[in-house]
Amino acid sequence: MSIKFRLTVLSFFQFFVWGAWLITIANYWFGTRGWDGSKFGAVFSTMGFASIIMPTLTGIIADRWMNAERLYGILQILYAAVLFYIPQVNDPDTFFWVMLLAMGFYMPTIALANSISYTVLKNNGGDVIKDFPPIRVWGTVGFIVAMWLTNLSGSKAGAEQFYIAGAAAVLIGVFAFTLPKCPPQKLIARGAGLSQALGLDAFKLFGNYKIAVFFIFSMFLGGALQLTNAYGDVFLDEFKHYPKYADSFVVKYSTIIMSVSQISETLFILAIPFFLKRYGIKKVMLISMFAWVLRFGLFGIGDPTTGLWMIILSCIVYGMAFDFFNISGSLFIETNTHAKIRSSAQGMFMMMTNGFGAVFGSLTSGWLIEKFFTRHFTDSADLADFLHTTPGDPGYLSVLSGQFRVAVGADGLLSQPVAIREWPLIWFTFAAYALVIAILFAVFFRHKHHPDQIGAVGH
Repeated sequence: MSIKFRLTVLSFFQFFVWGAWLITIANYWFGTRGWDGSKFGAVFSTMGFASIIMPTLTGIIADRWMNAERLYGILQILYAAVLFYIPQVNDPDTFFWVMLLAMGFYMPTIALANSISYTVLKNNGGDVIKDFPPIRVWGTVGFIVAMWLTNLSGSKAGAEQFYIAGAAAVLIGVFAFTLPKCPPQKLIARGAGLSQALGLDAFKLFGNYKIAVFFIFSMFLGGALQLTNAYGDVFLDEFKHYPKYADSFVVKYSTIIMSVSQISETLFILAIPFFLKRYGIKKVMLISMFAWVLRFGLFGIGDPTTGLWMIILSCIVYGMAFDFFNISGSLFIETNTHAKIRSSAQGMFMMMTNGFGAVFGSLTSGWLIEKFFTRHFTDSADLADFLHTTPGDPGYLSVLSGQFRVAVGADGLLSQPVAIREWPLIWFTFAAYALVIAILFAVFFRHKHHPDQIGAVGH
């Protein structure tokens, strides 16, 4: 089994174990469990809280004390154990803490997988800029396969999605122990202080203006990264509330529609070396930010019939939005930091994007959506008007009894309030946020592009 093939397997399952539930957990939360929407943002913030500490901590461990591939394997097996337990949780508050534990084990493995791949490639004479993207693209394929498996198996709103992810996590955890050894660098000078011994020198990167600004904007853009992961599938699924869309392909196969985003990733990952060499990190990041504007904006005006092309185009644009930020950012850190703090620096990049950024994005979006963009109806006529139908429409009555589980009284009042999220306004707000970030990044990030230096990694 060749080195590149083994790293491809690693990348495939790294994201398979995430994709099996990440896009569909909202359906489990809102549809199967029927839990409060105001707490859902907090559940997605667990990825952020875990990423604030764990990737940097595990990066330090991999830089100093333990082989990266062994640490990776242990974390994946622990992650699997928690996934198997999740379906047993019966209240949203406990669900938060269990998910936080799961993310504490999983989130560091993303940075570790990158670090392992970079180390193994370089130790075998590879070029990380040229060789890594074709390997990483299989991570996206794994994510797609997991999404399709979850949707087509009828598991997108059920507990089975967690069992699928858990079984795969055990598999890749055991496989990790067969990978080439990635021992700690242990590049610590005699007489080094506690800060250097613990790998905290990585925080000195904030003393470099270019890298500091890069990290800060990574945090703000990281706030946008999880928004469509958290709400994309449930947004498409909730078109079922509108009688004219209830039986559409988009509603039935919302997860498959969302997988177009990941399919697009596979194409744009392969384009990263060309764009980085030709345009440099600043322009590539700006392309990503404007792609986020389009991603959100097209969702805001799309629908399952005449506007289906907008939803599809939004999913295609997502590939550029995600890859040109996430993958290019990782490569930027890899080629602009010293070998002795490289795993720590990758962990810090993860901390800023999926840590502080995800916490900010998840908690803020959850509060905004519930506070300003969720309407609560008690009158059936008002709800019918909002859903562009009439109270006597059989489709509307079916939606009331089937989707909302409510009845209409003789006075026209609903047996219990019905909450509807105003998705167009939500997506337009997210688009405006991404646009502001793009403009500020263009002003404050200073980087002179040297095409001949792309791919040169310091030691």
